[in-house]
Formats: sequence, C-alpha cells, structure tokens
Amino acid sequence: MKSITELLGIEYPIFQGAMAHIARYPLASAVSEAGGLGIIAAGGLSSEELREQIRRTQERTKKPFAVNLMLQMDNISEQVEVLIEEGVKIVTTGAGTPKPYLERLKQADIKVFPVISSVKLAQKMEQLGVDGIIAEGMEAGGHIGETTSMALIPQVAQAVTIPVIAAGGIGDGRGMAAAFALGAQGVQMGTAFLTVAECPIHENYQQAILQADDTATVVLDKTKGGAIRGLRNKLTEREKPNEVFSLEVLKRATDIGDTENGAVMAGQIAGLFSEVKPAKALIEEVYAEAAAICQNIKID
Repeated sequence: MKSITELLGIEYPIFQGAMAHIARYPLASAVSEAGGLGIIAAGGLSSEELREQIRRTQERTKKPFAVNLMLQMDNISEQVEVLIEEGVKIVTTGAGTPKPYLERLKQADIKVFPVISSVKLAQKMEQLGVDGIIAEGMEAGGHIGETTSMALIPQVAQAVTIPVIAAGGIGDGRGMAAAFALGAQGVQMGTAFLTVAECPIHENYQQAILQADDTATVVLDKTKGGAIRGLRNKLTEREKPNEVFSLEVLKRATDIGDTENGAVMAGQIAGLFSEVKPAKALIEEVYAEAAAICQNIKID
C-alpha cells in the first residue's frame, strides 16, 4: 500500500478539516502550500462560488488540495462537474454516500475519501471502491457520531484494507502519534486549524477557541442532521436546539463575531491551544513532535 503522502502527492500526512463556512481558499491554500492537504468546504456554495474558491486556491498554491462535498446539498451534481472542470484531484465527502457520483469522479482520476463514524460505514465505503476513509471520532467539532477516536480508529483499521485517516480530538504531535499507533496512515485536524493566522474567521471566534478549556464544548443531539459539538454559549442553552446550527447562525460567529448567539463549532481538543501561529508552523510542529515520539517511545 502506498503511503498517504505518496498517494496524494503531499509532504505531510495531515489533512485540514472541512469546517463549514470556514474552510475556504485562504486556509486551504495556506495548508497545502505548507505541505499538508488543504480542503475547501463546498457546502453552502453555488457551483460558480465553488469555481471561484478553487481558482483562488490554485492562484496561491500549485500543490494538491481537496474539495469537501456535503452530499445532502441540492447542487452536488453541478459541484462535481465544476471540480472536474477545474482539475481538482482529491475529494472528501460527508453527510451521505458518494455512490451516485463515484463513477464520474473515478473517471476523472479523482481520489475519494469519505468521512465515516462507524466500522459498518467504513466497510461499505471500501466496497464502493473509494481510495481511503476519514474515521472521525465523537471528540470532533461539528456533526459527530457516537464512538470515540480511541475506540473507532483501531476497529476501522482492522476492518478495511484501504488507508485510514484519523480525525476527532487530534491537535498536536502526541495525538498524531497516537493515531498512527492505532492504525491510521494520516490525521485530519479541524479545531487546530481554527487557531492559525490564515483562518478566515472573526477574531472573536478565534479567541473563543484560544480561551476554551477541556470542558468548554457541548453536544446537542436533537439538532437537524444529528448530534453536533460546539462551544457552550447562550445559543446552546436555548430550549429549541433544532434552530441552533443553521448556516445563518453559524455566520453570526464566523463573520460577525457574536460568539454568544452564534454557533461556535469546535472539538474537545480546543483547550489545547493558547496562541495563533501560521499554518506552516503548526503543521511542521505537529509532524516533528509525532515523529520524535514514534522514534523514542518505549514500552517497559
């Protein structure tokens, strides 16, 4: 089996999470240029808005990057054609099965990595013929499953033969080394990239992450689309959580900076971060720390 870096042509086996309304060209291009895999979140974009995001990313880096498709969107077919036309070679998917679009994507020689939250889904995706999977534990921010990364990753790695990317609760080299020990070939980090200088979110949102502790997040399990994790605030305390995580409510936090009445999606690892740094510095530090741990670890 090829390594993830060989398969995708990237320097570090580190994916940037496709955070809704956040993972746009400034962040994706910075991550890819630094040697990781930057990812544009296509959810909520028209086909022409996605085309613009792709082209702006291509202006800023010649290195590989990916597009994340939220498969419940009404315009997925149009988005698929746009990313093919624009020469995107890596796709991650969420919120549904890529089966209706997989043949078209494979015809265009596009590598496909669905996000999954269970062994059963991982096996189904392998049977479909995807190139790898992103196994995301419930420590992650945004939409989550029911199993922790510590339990999910080794079971998925044991159940499939395709590459596994670990996600959920990973924010430094210790987490990356642990993911590899559990059987992953790479990691995806979302919350960590909310703290980098190139992340296009309001300063208040970023500061809320930096000021969070290990108990700062809450899971709402009665929202449309399933359970969602974010920072606890006035919004999450409301009696009707179904209204909490609409795109408009998310924009209150990401664009306006209202971190009390807007949705501040973040994972449980948020308490690990205390400063803003460039994406390149974060990626290099995480990889170097993980490599050192893997080289020096002893079991006595």
